[in-house]
Amino acid sequence: MMRRLNLLCVILAVFLMAAVGSVAAASTDSVTDKVIQASGSGNVIGTPDRAQVTFSVQTENADVKTAQSENAAQMTKVIDALVAYGLPRDSLKTTGYTINKIYDESSGTGILNPKIRTYQVTNTLTVTLHDVSKTGDVIDLAVANGANQADSIQFMLSDAQSLALRNEALKKAVANARSDADAVAGAMGVNITGTGNVEIYQGYTPTVFSNYKLDAAAGARSSEATPIQSGDITVTAQVSVTYTYN
Repeated sequence: MMRRLNLLCVILAVFLMAAVGSVAAASTDSVTDKVIQASGSGNVIGTPDRAQVTFSVQTENADVKTAQSENAAQMTKVIDALVAYGLPRDSLKTTGYTINKIYDESSGTGILNPKIRTYQVTNTLTVTLHDVSKTGDVIDLAVANGANQADSIQFMLSDAQSLALRNEALKKAVANARSDADAVAGAMGVNITGTGNVEIYQGYTPTVFSNYKLDAAAGARSSEATPIQSGDITVTAQVSVTYTYN
């Protein structure tokens, strides 16, 4: 009985050693795979199809309630004009509302007890346009109806166009990575047999941001339309690809 038990233990030990050897061999094979790691980037230029124009109505009065009331009437006129122009109301968004105290520095009452001269109320509106060519018209219309402060214009890509351009940029990035891998393989005198790991990086889709000054008085007197040029946007994508060779 004892001899049989010892024989069984020996057989079991042999099987365990064989299994360990098999795992080690598989691990060694995976580590010693012949690979070339290549990275590539792709750039695609697109034309913005979205614009956001931000401007404000600013009023000032010695009585805060009057300043607020005048501001509300002026901004309502701006919004009504934009809606009448054909912009949907959900494309107009209030993005700021402030009331600031303007002190009279010449009052002589001292730093600790300054005299309030007026109250300044600023109501900021951001307009999103799906037709970039209307940007100048919207600015002129806002000025003509009471907008007297400006912040910025942002030119962007819609989600659909951004996705389409990114897919195109990814194809270029992969092609560039393969080109580099082929060049390395050719220099080594080997052949690429397949691909392994592929990593896609976030890439970059910028927003073109422009500051502009709004002169309400000049705008009201001018019969010329405001010229706005959106420029182009470059969409970038990057990949890293592992190629196997023999």
